[in-house]
Amino acid sequence: MKKDIGHLRKVYEKGSLDESNVGSDPMLLFKKWFNDAKAIKTIDEPNAFNLSTIGADGFPKSRIVLLKSYDSNGFVFYTNYNSNKGKDILNNPKVGLSFFWPKLERQVIIKGTASKISEFESDKYFNSRPISNRLGAIVSNQSQVIPNRKILEEQFHKIKKAYKLKEPQRPKNWGGFKVCVIFMEFWQGRPNRLHDRIVFEKLKNKWSISRLSP
Repeated sequence: MKKDIGHLRKVYEKGSLDESNVGSDPMLLFKKWFNDAKAIKTIDEPNAFNLSTIGADGFPKSRIVLLKSYDSNGFVFYTNYNSNKGKDILNNPKVGLSFFWPKLERQVIIKGTASKISEFESDKYFNSRPISNRLGAIVSNQSQVIPNRKILEEQFHKIKKAYKLKEPQRPKNWGGFKVCVIFMEFWQGRPNRLHDRIVFEKLKNKWSISRLSP
């Protein structure tokens, strides 16, 4: 049965974006926008972003993951390297990232190349996580088929007892990826669907700036 939802729409009028005030470094503009989102208490996870990869079957796949750090060179997130996204990235490191903060009527759309971070960095982050999260990473063979949830919970309780008196170590198949950015688009919703779209593209280690029609 067809359900018509064409009436669902809103007017965008919370901000604007102009070439004169974006600066020359997209990572500094991202930092400002991220801090704006973080300051809004009703945004639960301002660090959530959509990660798109290309699978071995040639299809793109997107899922929400969490940004854990960023610097002038790119963005870091963590996963099981044997998961679907981990395998996708190791096979084809070209990825897409998309942040969307609807309360600010803003998006940031990113293209880049992902690679593993150092084992030292992965160990440091893993050891900073709550104990239950570390145990969960050990128990889960991420993206693998399991018969039911009960077996997962049984394995978790079993390993919880095993690590009652010792600290869990990071599994070698779990760690971080860093996305080195080559393209960033900053999207600000505007009235009449005439949105502002400012693009930074890295060419010969320098950022070029352009505006796209909405």
